[in-house]
Amino acid sequence: MPTLQQFRYLVAVADSLHFRRAAESVHVTQPTLSAQLRELEDKLGVQLVERSRAGVTLTPVGREVADRARGVLRDVADIAALARAGADPFDGTMRVGIVGSLGGYFLPLILPALHDAYPRLKFYVREGLAADLMGRLREGTLDLLFFPLPIEDGGLRHVPLFHEPLLVVMPSDHPLAARDRVPPEALRGETVMTLETGHRLHDTVADLAEEVGAILSLDYEGTSLDTLRQMVATGLGLSILPALYVRSEVAREKLVTARPLPDPQPGRDIGLIWRKTAAQGRAFERLAADIRTILRAAAPEVTVIGPDMADGAR
Repeated sequence: MPTLQQFRYLVAVADSLHFRRAAESVHVTQPTLSAQLRELEDKLGVQLVERSRAGVTLTPVGREVADRARGVLRDVADIAALARAGADPFDGTMRVGIVGSLGGYFLPLILPALHDAYPRLKFYVREGLAADLMGRLREGTLDLLFFPLPIEDGGLRHVPLFHEPLLVVMPSDHPLAARDRVPPEALRGETVMTLETGHRLHDTVADLAEEVGAILSLDYEGTSLDTLRQMVATGLGLSILPALYVRSEVAREKLVTARPLPDPQPGRDIGLIWRKTAAQGRAFERLAADIRTILRAAAPEVTVIGPDMADGAR
């Protein structure tokens, strides 16, 4: 019979279509991975992977087996989580995904307090693009996501955490820096830079730019919020950045400054997302309630949304 490890190797190859990268992702040598895939093919009596100098391709049967293998691995992960939840869901490791435009500025606000509350709880954190993180959640390699809302997926459960305003970031000597707030009409014709395609923040800023008549820069897209801040400092254009990032990096910067837009301020809602089948669902709801309590005390820049801790979370 095939082993779970062999299924993991097949899924890794299906995800990367590259033997070396697949081997690195599952922490084995390339010869080990190749040998295990051949053994899996022998056990099933069918070719799963086509190997050539041009690269790696899954056969039609290989793609179907890889899809089924993802489901098996997800179910096994849920069984293991069910066992942990039966003991203490906060004694162990939670595998967390978070979009790159949030992770470095949100997690430092909440992790110290969560560690104090749950000293035996550990977080494995993976930053990434929205599509990649959502795929990892569905296949079971991540337990939960800190992720922009809304989402439309009947197999996932989500709870809101907070609304984060977006602020206009500009060079400190820009004429708009003299205003307390930037009226939307003042952005008409301004060049606005944002993250590259694939980030949810890109879509949010693109919609806002279209609404106010700003020019979305396609020549200078940022790979990170820090890159955008640095390009703004050189005068390439303006950017529209999340409040927690502004608090962390822009507020202490002399070359750039940030101004809010008038109420109702544009922004994004961030929530906690997990699979409906996840055994730790009650624990995740409790975690969300704790995070809201932490943010109310530590992050006045955002508006906490969702029920209070008094609703029986503890």
